[in-house]
Amino acid sequence: MPEPIALVTDSTCDIPKEWIQQYAITVVPLSIVFGDRQYLDGIELSAEAFYQRLPNESQHPSTSQPTPGAFLQAYRQAADNGAKAVMVVTISSYMSGTVESARRAAQDSPIPVTVVDSRNNSMGLGWQVIAAARARDAGGNLEAMLAAAEKVRKNMVYYVTLDTIEYLSRGGRIAEAATFLGSILRIKPLIYVRPETGTVAPSLPARSRKGAIDGLYKEFFHHFTHDQVLHLTVLHNNALEEAEALAEVVRREYSPSELFVTITSPVLGAHTGPKAIALVGYADTPG
Repeated sequence: MPEPIALVTDSTCDIPKEWIQQYAITVVPLSIVFGDRQYLDGIELSAEAFYQRLPNESQHPSTSQPTPGAFLQAYRQAADNGAKAVMVVTISSYMSGTVESARRAAQDSPIPVTVVDSRNNSMGLGWQVIAAARARDAGGNLEAMLAAAEKVRKNMVYYVTLDTIEYLSRGGRIAEAATFLGSILRIKPLIYVRPETGTVAPSLPARSRKGAIDGLYKEFFHHFTHDQVLHLTVLHNNALEEAEALAEVVRREYSPSELFVTITSPVLGAHTGPKAIALVGYADTPG
């Protein structure tokens, strides 16, 4: 039997709670800062509460990566639970310094730690973690888990339509997209994540909310065919009704193997703003 390997990720992963429990995944939270108050993502501040609060705040919230100590605590707990090694998958290093905290903590871990930069966020990260968990639970070793996550990362497609550019333009780590769109504030930006680098780039914007969601759908599914086995997520920043309507169209047109709707982490929502909607996922490939 392979040695027990613990899986650790961060709170931007947006993996459903039932999967977190099913696959015994440890989630290390980032923090959201409103003024002089700091909240642990998903623990001290829920996504629903965050999005209700966001439009009414005079001071834009900031975010903070976990400390190395938070990751070290996760590694020690894994060792105490019988794990012989840890695999960590984090949000893109282009978007956060979280991966560096995970690496620094690994130096003091009681068991070996392998840290992976997902080059993505939300379920662009989460699907990689799930792939690694499924490989492990099928009897795979660390190499099999890493290979499974890497295969999913390379095939990941992730598009986000924003209701406003206001929050995007305040986030320095995605300034390229904001710069491109800076002169056209009245349209709905569309951005995507480059899976090879973990950076964000602009795509085709729209002039209306309906046009934005239609454009999101079209651009995303340019990457897929109807006969592929698809693993997809519809993400939303407190726009559940529109997200569910989009998911229903996806089910009808593409019959994905897996599809669910979930609200986006406040850490990401601080940059994308209220009512953003995204499609993220991948297709199975041979080998």
